[in-house]
Amino acid sequence: MIDLRLVREHPDVVRASQRARGADESLVDKLLAADVARREAVKRADDLRGEQKAASQAVRSATPEERPAVLDRAKALAAQVKEAEEGERAADAALRDVHLQIPNVVADEVPPGGEDDAVTIRTVGDIPAYDFPVRDHLEVGEALGAIDMERGAKVSGARFYFLTGPGALLEFALAQLAIGRAVAAGFTPVIAPALVKPEAMEGTGFLGEHDEEVYRVERDNLYLVGTSEVPLAAMHMDEVLDLSGGPRHYAGWSSCFRREAGSYGKDTRGLIRVHWFDKVEMFSFSRPEDTAAEHLQLLAWEEEFLQALELPYRVVDIAAGDLGTSAVRKFDIEAWFPSQGTYRELTSTSDCGTFQARRLNIRYRDADGKPQTAATLNGTLCAVARTIACLLEVHQQADGSVYVPVALRPWLGGIDRITAGMSLAAPIPPGPPA
Repeated sequence: MIDLRLVREHPDVVRASQRARGADESLVDKLLAADVARREAVKRADDLRGEQKAASQAVRSATPEERPAVLDRAKALAAQVKEAEEGERAADAALRDVHLQIPNVVADEVPPGGEDDAVTIRTVGDIPAYDFPVRDHLEVGEALGAIDMERGAKVSGARFYFLTGPGALLEFALAQLAIGRAVAAGFTPVIAPALVKPEAMEGTGFLGEHDEEVYRVERDNLYLVGTSEVPLAAMHMDEVLDLSGGPRHYAGWSSCFRREAGSYGKDTRGLIRVHWFDKVEMFSFSRPEDTAAEHLQLLAWEEEFLQALELPYRVVDIAAGDLGTSAVRKFDIEAWFPSQGTYRELTSTSDCGTFQARRLNIRYRDADGKPQTAATLNGTLCAVARTIACLLEVHQQADGSVYVPVALRPWLGGIDRITAGMSLAAPIPPGPPA
Protein backbone atom coordinates (compact mmCIF):
# COMPACT_ATOMS: atom_id res chain seq x y z
CA MET A 1 0.00 0.00 0.00
CA ILE A 2 1.09 3.57 -0.51
CA ASP A 3 2.54 5.70 2.28
CA LEU A 4 -0.22 7.57 4.13
CA ARG A 5 2.16 10.47 4.69
CA LEU A 6 2.40 10.93 0.93
CA VAL A 7 -1.39 11.08 0.68
CA ARG A 8 -1.65 13.59 3.53
CA GLU A 9 1.17 15.86 2.34
CA HIS A 10 0.87 15.50 -1.45
CA PRO A 11 -2.66 14.34 -2.31
CA ASP A 12 -2.44 15.89 -5.79
CA VAL A 13 0.48 13.58 -6.63
CA VAL A 14 -1.67 10.56 -5.78
CA ARG A 15 -4.64 11.98 -7.69
CA ALA A 16 -2.44 12.48 -10.75
CA SER A 17 -1.24 8.87 -10.48
CA GLN A 18 -4.84 7.66 -10.31
CA ARG A 19 -5.70 9.67 -13.42
CA ALA A 20 -2.67 8.30 -15.26
CA ARG A 21 -3.75 4.75 -14.43
CA GLY A 22 -7.35 5.39 -15.38
CA ALA A 23 -8.25 4.57 -11.77
CA ASP A 24 -10.80 6.15 -9.44
CA GLU A 25 -9.45 9.55 -8.38
CA SER A 26 -12.14 9.96 -5.71
CA LEU A 27 -10.51 7.17 -3.69
CA VAL A 28 -7.85 9.67 -2.62
CA ASP A 29 -10.46 11.86 -0.92
CA LYS A 30 -12.10 8.80 0.60
CA LEU A 31 -8.73 7.72 2.01
CA LEU A 32 -8.06 11.19 3.44
CA ALA A 33 -11.50 11.22 5.06
CA ALA A 34 -10.99 7.72 6.48
CA ASP A 35 -7.59 8.78 7.83
CA VAL A 36 -9.11 11.79 9.60
CA ALA A 37 -11.92 9.62 11.00
CA ARG A 38 -9.44 7.06 12.30
CA ARG A 39 -7.27 9.69 13.99
CA GLU A 40 -10.37 11.21 15.61
CA ALA A 41 -11.45 7.75 16.80
CA VAL A 42 -7.99 7.07 18.23
CA LYS A 43 -7.96 10.44 20.04
CA ARG A 44 -11.43 9.87 21.47
CA ALA A 45 -10.48 6.41 22.74
CA ASP A 46 -7.21 7.69 24.21
CA ASP A 47 -8.95 10.63 25.92
CA LEU A 48 -11.60 8.36 27.43
CA ARG A 49 -8.96 5.88 28.62
CA GLY A 50 -7.22 8.79 30.34
CA GLU A 51 -10.46 9.83 32.02
CA GLN A 52 -11.12 6.23 33.03
CA LYS A 53 -7.69 5.95 34.60
CA ALA A 54 -8.25 9.16 36.53
CA ALA A 55 -11.68 7.92 37.66
CA SER A 56 -10.19 4.64 38.89
CA GLN A 57 -7.66 6.56 40.96
CA ALA A 58 -10.46 8.76 42.29
CA VAL A 59 -12.35 5.69 43.53
CA ARG A 60 -9.41 4.73 45.74
CA SER A 61 -9.16 8.19 47.27
CA ALA A 62 -12.90 8.93 47.54
CA THR A 63 -14.61 9.37 50.89
CA PRO A 64 -17.46 6.99 51.76
CA GLU A 65 -19.93 9.70 50.83
CA GLU A 66 -18.27 10.38 47.46
CA ARG A 67 -17.65 6.75 46.57
CA PRO A 68 -21.08 5.80 45.02
CA ALA A 69 -21.02 8.75 42.58
CA VAL A 70 -17.37 8.16 41.70
CA LEU A 71 -18.07 4.45 41.07
CA ASP A 72 -20.99 5.32 38.81
CA ARG A 73 -18.73 7.70 36.90
CA ALA A 74 -16.04 5.00 36.52
CA LYS A 75 -18.61 2.46 35.26
CA ALA A 76 -20.00 4.95 32.75
CA LEU A 77 -16.51 5.71 31.49
CA ALA A 78 -15.72 2.00 31.18
CA ALA A 79 -18.73 1.59 28.92
CA GLN A 80 -17.73 4.66 26.90
CA VAL A 81 -14.17 3.32 26.54
CA LYS A 82 -15.48 -0.02 25.27
CA GLU A 83 -17.68 1.79 22.74
CA ALA A 84 -14.81 4.06 21.69
CA GLU A 85 -12.46 1.10 21.21
CA GLU A 86 -15.04 -0.60 19.00
CA GLY A 87 -15.26 2.63 17.01
CA GLU A 88 -11.48 2.72 16.77
CA ARG A 89 -11.41 -0.83 15.38
CA ALA A 90 -14.15 0.03 12.88
CA ALA A 91 -12.25 3.15 11.80
CA ASP A 92 -9.07 1.09 11.40
CA ALA A 93 -10.92 -1.42 9.21
CA ALA A 94 -12.54 1.33 7.10
CA LEU A 95 -9.17 3.00 6.57
CA ARG A 96 -7.49 -0.26 5.59
CA ASP A 97 -10.31 -1.11 3.19
CA VAL A 98 -9.95 2.08 1.15
CA HIS A 99 -6.15 2.10 1.55
CA LEU A 100 -5.93 -1.33 -0.10
CA GLN A 101 -7.96 -0.10 -3.07
CA ILE A 102 -5.39 2.49 -4.17
CA PRO A 103 -2.59 1.14 -6.41
CA ASN A 104 1.01 2.26 -6.22
CA VAL A 105 1.93 5.77 -7.33
CA VAL A 106 3.47 5.63 -10.80
CA ALA A 107 6.91 7.07 -11.48
CA ASP A 108 7.16 10.40 -13.31
CA GLU A 109 9.00 8.67 -16.18
CA VAL A 110 6.15 6.25 -16.94
CA PRO A 111 4.51 6.99 -20.30
CA PRO A 112 0.82 7.95 -20.22
CA GLY A 113 -1.91 5.86 -21.80
CA GLY A 114 -2.99 2.25 -21.81
CA GLU A 115 -2.06 -1.12 -23.27
CA ASP A 116 -1.27 0.23 -26.73
CA ASP A 117 0.84 3.16 -25.50
CA ALA A 118 3.99 1.37 -24.32
CA VAL A 119 7.15 3.11 -25.53
CA THR A 120 9.88 1.09 -27.26
CA ILE A 121 13.24 1.81 -25.63
CA ARG A 122 15.42 -0.34 -27.87
CA THR A 123 15.29 -3.22 -30.33
CA VAL A 124 17.97 -5.91 -30.19
CA GLY A 125 18.80 -8.56 -32.81
CA ASP A 126 17.77 -8.97 -36.41
CA ILE A 127 14.36 -10.31 -37.35
CA PRO A 128 15.11 -13.62 -39.08
CA ALA A 129 14.17 -14.23 -42.71
CA TYR A 130 12.95 -17.64 -43.85
CA ASP A 131 12.99 -19.11 -47.36
CA PHE A 132 10.21 -21.56 -46.48
CA PRO A 133 6.66 -21.25 -45.11
CA VAL A 134 6.90 -20.37 -41.42
CA ARG A 135 4.96 -22.61 -39.03
CA ASP A 136 3.78 -21.61 -35.58
CA HIS A 137 5.29 -23.19 -32.49
CA LEU A 138 2.45 -25.69 -32.06
CA GLU A 139 2.92 -27.08 -35.57
CA VAL A 140 6.66 -27.30 -35.01
CA GLY A 141 6.31 -28.79 -31.54
CA GLU A 142 3.74 -31.40 -32.53
CA ALA A 143 5.85 -32.52 -35.50
CA LEU A 144 8.84 -32.97 -33.18
CA GLY A 145 6.83 -34.83 -30.52
CA ALA A 146 7.50 -31.99 -28.08
CA ILE A 147 3.99 -30.65 -27.33
CA ASP A 148 0.67 -32.45 -26.86
CA MET A 149 -2.20 -30.02 -26.38
CA GLU A 150 -4.93 -32.52 -27.24
CA ARG A 151 -4.09 -34.87 -24.39
CA GLY A 152 -3.51 -31.93 -22.07
CA ALA A 153 -7.08 -30.82 -22.74
CA LYS A 154 -8.33 -34.40 -22.31
CA VAL A 155 -6.73 -34.66 -18.87
CA SER A 156 -7.08 -31.12 -17.51
CA GLY A 157 -9.17 -29.02 -19.89
CA ALA A 158 -8.48 -26.18 -22.30
CA ARG A 159 -5.15 -24.35 -22.09
CA PHE A 160 -3.34 -27.27 -20.49
CA TYR A 161 -0.66 -29.33 -22.21
CA PHE A 162 1.94 -32.04 -22.01
CA LEU A 163 5.57 -31.35 -22.84
CA THR A 164 6.93 -34.63 -24.14
CA GLY A 165 10.30 -35.93 -25.30
CA PRO A 166 12.39 -32.99 -26.56
CA GLY A 167 9.81 -30.54 -25.17
CA ALA A 168 10.35 -31.85 -21.64
CA LEU A 169 14.12 -31.77 -22.12
CA LEU A 170 13.88 -28.17 -23.31
CA GLU A 171 12.08 -27.25 -20.09
CA PHE A 172 14.80 -28.82 -17.96
CA ALA A 173 17.52 -27.20 -20.09
CA LEU A 174 15.96 -23.74 -19.79
CA ALA A 175 15.51 -24.17 -16.04
CA GLN A 176 19.14 -25.19 -15.58
CA LEU A 177 20.41 -22.36 -17.75
CA ALA A 178 18.27 -19.75 -15.98
CA ILE A 179 19.06 -20.90 -12.44
CA GLY A 180 22.75 -21.31 -13.29
CA ARG A 181 23.00 -17.78 -14.63
CA ALA A 182 21.06 -16.38 -11.66
CA VAL A 183 23.34 -18.11 -9.15
CA ALA A 184 26.39 -16.83 -11.03
CA ALA A 185 24.95 -13.31 -10.67
CA GLY A 186 24.65 -13.74 -6.89
CA PHE A 187 21.05 -14.89 -6.50
CA THR A 188 20.06 -17.42 -3.86
CA PRO A 189 18.05 -20.18 -5.56
CA VAL A 190 14.68 -20.96 -3.96
CA ILE A 191 12.11 -23.65 -4.65
CA ALA A 192 8.99 -21.71 -3.69
CA PRO A 193 5.60 -23.11 -2.60
CA ALA A 194 2.82 -22.80 -5.15
CA LEU A 195 0.10 -22.50 -2.49
CA VAL A 196 0.00 -19.47 -0.19
CA LYS A 197 -2.21 -17.95 2.50
CA PRO A 198 -4.55 -15.02 1.72
CA GLU A 199 -2.28 -12.51 3.47
CA ALA A 200 0.57 -13.37 1.11
CA MET A 201 -1.62 -12.91 -1.96
CA GLU A 202 -3.15 -9.69 -0.64
CA GLY A 203 0.21 -8.38 0.53
CA THR A 204 1.70 -8.59 -2.94
CA GLY A 205 -1.29 -6.91 -4.58
CA PHE A 206 -2.82 -9.90 -6.38
CA LEU A 207 -6.26 -9.78 -4.80
CA GLY A 208 -8.81 -7.01 -5.21
CA GLU A 209 -9.05 -6.11 -8.90
CA HIS A 210 -6.91 -9.15 -9.82
CA ASP A 211 -8.76 -11.83 -7.87
CA GLU A 212 -10.57 -13.08 -10.98
CA GLU A 213 -7.17 -14.20 -12.28
CA VAL A 214 -6.35 -16.27 -9.20
CA TYR A 215 -7.19 -19.90 -8.43
CA ARG A 216 -8.45 -20.38 -4.87
CA VAL A 217 -8.58 -23.66 -2.95
CA GLU A 218 -11.62 -22.74 -0.86
CA ARG A 219 -11.61 -25.79 1.38
CA ASP A 220 -8.18 -24.88 2.74
CA ASN A 221 -8.38 -21.10 2.21
CA LEU A 222 -5.21 -21.13 0.13
CA TYR A 223 -4.36 -19.63 -3.24
CA LEU A 224 -2.39 -21.06 -6.16
CA VAL A 225 0.27 -18.52 -7.11
CA GLY A 226 0.48 -16.96 -10.55
CA THR A 227 4.16 -16.22 -9.96
CA SER A 228 6.74 -17.09 -7.31
CA GLU A 229 6.94 -13.33 -6.67
CA VAL A 230 4.16 -13.96 -4.13
CA PRO A 231 5.89 -16.50 -1.84
CA LEU A 232 9.27 -14.82 -2.32
CA ALA A 233 7.90 -11.47 -1.14
CA ALA A 234 5.97 -13.03 1.75
CA MET A 235 8.93 -15.16 2.86
CA HIS A 236 10.21 -12.24 4.94
CA MET A 237 6.92 -10.70 6.10
CA ASP A 238 7.09 -9.28 9.64
CA GLU A 239 10.90 -9.33 9.51
CA VAL A 240 13.71 -6.78 9.62
CA LEU A 241 16.30 -7.49 6.91
CA ASP A 242 19.98 -6.64 6.82
CA LEU A 243 20.44 -4.67 3.60
CA SER A 244 23.69 -3.00 4.62
CA GLY A 245 25.56 -4.98 1.95
CA GLY A 246 23.10 -4.09 -0.83
CA PRO A 247 19.93 -5.69 -2.21
CA ARG A 248 19.02 -9.24 -1.25
CA HIS A 249 18.46 -11.42 -4.32
CA TYR A 250 16.41 -14.60 -4.74
CA ALA A 251 15.78 -16.69 -7.85
CA GLY A 252 12.54 -18.59 -7.31
CA TRP A 253 11.34 -21.66 -9.20
CA SER A 254 7.67 -22.55 -9.05
CA SER A 255 4.72 -23.69 -11.07
CA CYS A 256 2.39 -20.79 -11.84
CA PHE A 257 -1.38 -20.87 -12.26
CA ARG A 258 -3.55 -18.25 -13.94
CA ARG A 259 -7.24 -18.38 -14.73
CA GLU A 260 -6.81 -16.00 -17.70
CA ALA A 261 -10.26 -14.57 -16.96
CA GLY A 262 -11.45 -12.22 -19.67
CA SER A 263 -9.05 -13.60 -22.28
CA TYR A 264 -11.37 -16.12 -23.90
CA GLY A 265 -10.69 -16.46 -27.59
CA LYS A 266 -7.34 -14.69 -27.22
CA ASP A 267 -4.12 -16.66 -27.80
CA THR A 268 -5.91 -19.95 -27.20
CA ARG A 269 -3.63 -21.85 -29.57
CA GLY A 270 -0.49 -23.43 -28.17
CA LEU A 271 1.62 -22.30 -25.23
CA ILE A 272 1.28 -18.52 -25.38
CA ARG A 273 -1.54 -18.07 -22.86
CA VAL A 274 -2.07 -21.14 -20.68
CA HIS A 275 -3.45 -21.85 -17.22
CA TRP A 276 -0.26 -23.42 -15.88
CA PHE A 277 3.45 -23.02 -16.59
CA ASP A 278 6.78 -23.09 -14.77
CA LYS A 279 8.94 -20.04 -14.24
CA VAL A 280 12.23 -18.76 -12.84
CA GLU A 281 11.57 -15.43 -11.14
CA MET A 282 14.14 -12.95 -9.85
CA PHE A 283 13.18 -11.07 -6.68
CA SER A 284 14.99 -8.28 -4.84
CA PHE A 285 14.64 -6.65 -1.44
CA SER A 286 16.26 -3.24 -1.59
CA ARG A 287 16.57 0.12 0.08
CA PRO A 288 14.09 2.53 -1.58
CA GLU A 289 16.88 4.81 -2.81
CA ASP A 290 18.49 1.89 -4.68
CA THR A 291 15.44 0.72 -6.64
CA ALA A 292 16.00 2.67 -9.88
CA ALA A 293 19.47 1.16 -10.36
CA GLU A 294 18.30 -2.27 -9.23
CA HIS A 295 15.42 -2.18 -11.72
CA LEU A 296 17.81 -1.54 -14.60
CA GLN A 297 20.06 -4.36 -13.36
CA LEU A 298 17.18 -6.84 -13.37
CA LEU A 299 16.35 -5.74 -16.90
CA ALA A 300 19.97 -6.24 -17.95
CA TRP A 301 19.99 -9.80 -16.58
CA GLU A 302 16.79 -10.56 -18.50
CA GLU A 303 18.29 -9.20 -21.70
CA GLU A 304 21.46 -11.23 -21.27
CA PHE A 305 19.37 -14.37 -20.92
CA LEU A 306 17.43 -13.75 -24.13
CA GLN A 307 20.65 -12.89 -25.93
CA ALA A 308 22.05 -16.24 -24.79
CA LEU A 309 19.01 -17.88 -26.40
CA GLU A 310 19.75 -15.94 -29.61
CA LEU A 311 16.27 -14.42 -29.74
CA PRO A 312 15.51 -11.00 -31.29
CA TYR A 313 13.56 -8.75 -28.93
CA ARG A 314 12.61 -5.23 -27.97
CA VAL A 315 12.39 -3.53 -24.56
CA VAL A 316 9.27 -1.47 -23.87
CA ASP A 317 8.36 0.95 -21.09
CA ILE A 318 4.81 0.04 -20.01
CA ALA A 319 2.25 2.87 -19.92
CA ALA A 320 0.60 3.92 -16.66
CA GLY A 321 -2.81 2.47 -17.51
CA ASP A 322 -1.33 -0.98 -18.08
CA LEU A 323 0.74 -1.22 -14.89
CA GLY A 324 -0.07 -3.80 -12.25
CA THR A 325 -1.41 -2.66 -8.89
CA SER A 326 1.98 -2.89 -7.14
CA ALA A 327 4.24 -1.43 -9.82
CA VAL A 328 5.81 2.02 -9.84
CA ARG A 329 7.32 1.26 -13.24
CA LYS A 330 7.53 -1.80 -15.46
CA PHE A 331 9.66 -2.86 -18.42
CA ASP A 332 8.58 -5.69 -20.71
CA ILE A 333 10.83 -7.60 -23.06
CA GLU A 334 8.93 -8.68 -26.15
CA ALA A 335 10.50 -11.36 -28.33
CA TRP A 336 9.83 -11.86 -32.03
CA PHE A 337 7.25 -14.49 -33.00
CA PRO A 338 7.60 -15.08 -36.76
CA SER A 339 4.25 -16.86 -37.18
CA GLN A 340 2.49 -13.72 -35.91
CA GLY A 341 4.91 -11.25 -37.48
CA THR A 342 5.14 -9.29 -34.24
CA TYR A 343 6.84 -9.00 -30.88
CA ARG A 344 5.12 -10.65 -27.89
CA GLU A 345 5.88 -10.32 -24.18
CA LEU A 346 8.35 -12.91 -22.94
CA THR A 347 9.59 -11.39 -19.67
CA SER A 348 8.94 -8.32 -17.54
CA THR A 349 10.45 -6.56 -14.54
CA SER A 350 8.68 -4.28 -12.07
CA ASP A 351 9.81 -1.81 -9.44
CA CYS A 352 7.21 -2.00 -6.67
CA GLY A 353 8.79 0.55 -4.34
CA THR A 354 7.67 0.12 -0.73
CA PHE A 355 4.11 -0.90 -1.72
CA GLN A 356 4.37 -4.64 -1.07
CA ALA A 357 6.78 -4.40 1.87
CA ARG A 358 4.47 -1.96 3.65
CA ARG A 359 1.59 -4.42 3.34
CA LEU A 360 3.80 -7.31 4.46
CA ASN A 361 5.62 -5.37 7.21
CA ILE A 362 9.12 -5.97 5.80
CA ARG A 363 11.70 -3.51 7.06
CA TYR A 364 15.44 -2.83 7.20
CA ARG A 365 17.59 -0.60 9.42
CA ASP A 366 18.92 2.66 8.04
CA ALA A 367 22.35 4.14 8.79
CA ASP A 368 21.08 5.34 12.17
CA GLY A 369 19.73 1.91 13.07
CA LYS A 370 16.11 2.96 12.71
CA PRO A 371 13.67 0.51 11.05
CA GLN A 372 12.40 1.67 7.64
CA THR A 373 10.09 0.07 5.08
CA ALA A 374 12.03 -1.92 2.47
CA ALA A 375 11.41 -1.87 -1.28
CA THR A 376 10.76 -4.86 -3.54
CA LEU A 377 11.40 -5.57 -7.22
CA ASN A 378 10.73 -8.58 -9.41
CA GLY A 379 11.73 -9.79 -12.84
CA THR A 380 10.94 -12.90 -14.86
CA LEU A 381 14.13 -14.58 -16.00
CA CYS A 382 12.38 -17.42 -17.83
CA ALA A 383 8.67 -18.18 -18.28
CA VAL A 384 9.35 -21.64 -19.63
CA ALA A 385 6.31 -22.48 -21.79
CA ARG A 386 6.28 -19.19 -23.67
CA THR A 387 10.06 -19.29 -24.06
CA ILE A 388 9.83 -22.77 -25.59
CA ALA A 389 7.18 -21.44 -27.98
CA CYS A 390 9.47 -18.61 -29.07
CA LEU A 391 12.51 -20.89 -29.45
CA LEU A 392 10.59 -23.33 -31.64
CA GLU A 393 9.36 -20.54 -33.90
CA VAL A 394 12.48 -18.40 -34.23
CA HIS A 395 14.91 -21.32 -34.62
CA GLN A 396 12.81 -23.55 -36.90
CA GLN A 397 14.53 -24.90 -40.01
CA ALA A 398 13.25 -25.80 -43.47
CA ASP A 399 13.55 -29.55 -42.79
CA GLY A 400 11.36 -29.31 -39.67
CA SER A 401 14.23 -29.43 -37.20
CA VAL A 402 14.95 -26.69 -34.66
CA TYR A 403 18.35 -25.08 -34.14
CA VAL A 404 19.59 -25.29 -30.53
CA PRO A 405 21.27 -22.09 -29.24
CA VAL A 406 24.85 -22.62 -28.11
CA ALA A 407 24.04 -21.73 -24.48
CA LEU A 408 21.47 -24.56 -24.24
CA ARG A 409 23.57 -27.29 -25.83
CA PRO A 410 25.43 -28.40 -22.67
CA TRP A 411 22.03 -29.18 -21.11
CA LEU A 412 20.87 -31.16 -24.16
CA GLY A 413 23.77 -33.54 -24.58
CA GLY A 414 25.63 -31.17 -26.90
CA ILE A 415 23.16 -31.45 -29.82
CA ASP A 416 22.83 -28.51 -32.20
CA ARG A 417 19.48 -29.56 -33.71
CA ILE A 418 16.23 -31.04 -32.40
CA THR A 419 14.78 -33.41 -34.95
CA ALA A 420 11.70 -35.59 -35.20
CA GLY A 421 12.36 -39.08 -33.85
CA MET A 422 15.73 -38.11 -32.40
CA SER A 423 17.29 -40.38 -29.80
CA LEU A 424 16.89 -39.13 -26.25
CA ALA A 425 19.45 -41.55 -24.89
CA ALA A 426 22.45 -39.23 -25.22
CA PRO A 427 23.95 -38.54 -21.78
CA ILE A 428 23.24 -35.06 -20.39
CA PRO A 429 26.30 -33.52 -18.70
CA PRO A 430 25.93 -32.28 -15.10
CA GLY A 431 26.44 -28.68 -16.18
CA PRO A 432 27.91 -26.36 -18.74
CA PRO A 433 31.66 -26.48 -19.30
CA ALA A 434 33.78 -24.22 -17.15
